[in-house]
Amino acid sequence: MDELVKAMKIAFSSEFSYYLKAHFFHWNVEGPDFSQYHDLFGKIYEEVYGSIDAFAENIRKLGAYTPGSYTRFSILSIIDEEVKVPPKDVMVTELLRDGEVMVDLLRKVFQIAESAGEHGISDFLAARMDAHQKHNWMLRSSLK
Repeated sequence: MDELVKAMKIAFSSEFSYYLKAHFFHWNVEGPDFSQYHDLFGKIYEEVYGSIDAFAENIRKLGAYTPGSYTRFSILSIIDEEVKVPPKDVMVTELLRDGEVMVDLLRKVFQIAESAGEHGISDFLAARMDAHQKHNWMLRSSLK
């Protein structure tokens, strides 16, 4: 169970970091197609943020405490934080790359949860993978 708790905390922290980056891009995107990308980033960050509480509750179901500080998130997250405002195309490319990282991470944690017999958590993680795959499709399509 310790392996699952550790993996869930990494995934949770990475999910929060992904949310924060999408929100940061939503606030700071510029250009002639501002509205389109402002809306796209908004849909993504709102959906991801909507999963944060359930993610934390799944960690609590395992009898562990959730990370709850930016310091702890930055230690555990595999999503790099953004400190500069990049151009719109870089924002899209970076969020897509991070979304693919999230799918891979969630898939690994899903396998650990399945091995531990935690099928409720597996179901939650499968839904998170599906959500990120949808975000990735939208981001990928906007780059064409």
